[in-house]
Amino acid sequence: MATMKDVARLAGVSTSTVSHVINNNRYVSEEIKKRVNAAIEELNYTPSALARSLKIKQTKTIGMLVTGSDNSFYGEVVQSVERSCYERGYSLLINSEGNSPRMLRCMETLLQKRVDGLLVLCSEQQQISQDFLQRYPQVPIVTMDWSPFDFSSDVIRDNSLLGGELATNYLINRGFRKIACIAGPQDKTPAQQRLLGYRKAMKSALLEIPDGYEIYSDFEFSGGFSSMQQLMKLPEPPEAVFACNDAMAIGVYQALYQAGLAVPGDISVIGYDDIAITPYLTPPLTTIHQPKDELGKLAIDILLYRMNNPESEPKQFVLTPMLIERDSVGRR
Repeated sequence: MATMKDVARLAGVSTSTVSHVINNNRYVSEEIKKRVNAAIEELNYTPSALARSLKIKQTKTIGMLVTGSDNSFYGEVVQSVERSCYERGYSLLINSEGNSPRMLRCMETLLQKRVDGLLVLCSEQQQISQDFLQRYPQVPIVTMDWSPFDFSSDVIRDNSLLGGELATNYLINRGFRKIACIAGPQDKTPAQQRLLGYRKAMKSALLEIPDGYEIYSDFEFSGGFSSMQQLMKLPEPPEAVFACNDAMAIGVYQALYQAGLAVPGDISVIGYDDIAITPYLTPPLTTIHQPKDELGKLAIDILLYRMNNPESEPKQFVLTPMLIERDSVGRR
């Protein structure tokens, strides 16, 4: 494998001149540039990314810790982040987490690979100690939805309280009064806030929430399926269901299908997230849209700003959800 010294010898210049040509960080005459580039091509020389990163103290790589889940919401956010990284000249290194010990191992793996910054989009609520992160004080971190750290970091979150209100008010305005909510796990802030939005809208409309109409589930397909089965066993099943994410709403669809019930003819359903498959369900799912493309772009922009301004105060950024009306909600 050719080295920079080989290129310098063939081009008849010093190794520092070759470095200047490759990095374009100092004036070199056009004639010498041509000689160096010709030597690089002839020798098929590839600069060492590791050596360059050690010299400039940057790897041009961003790490991302993302939850392990069947829910495509996470994958769609990752796609947006990856696209934004590419547009800004960075590579994205992804690791997925499961339980708390695995999350710590995945995070340490990313940090040991000398990423320039770290994005965290995961479901585990375990607090990560400051002692753990003090081993990597130079790495800026941006978290999405909730922060698992006991120190301040930039956080991007969805206005889940507003989203829960939007979903429930839409059902109320369509004439429904018996409205159930399949909530996510209540150790997760977005799940808590969506449920509170549901309760707030029901209270404002002076509507009762009967026993059994609130179910705490897991944000997964199977959770929506089993929760809907539970709701159908109630003495008075609901007329409409707010599933607090689209994965659970898809599980609801399957439970209703297996029971011989139709959406929205028998029970109306609204979801949350607006994942890519929702327009292609039968019927297409009415849902609350989370701006995933904006989330990915904003996460990278904030992280790059933090990398260049490490002393600036951490901030919280709130994204506004919006209703996407399709065909899964009827009228009473």
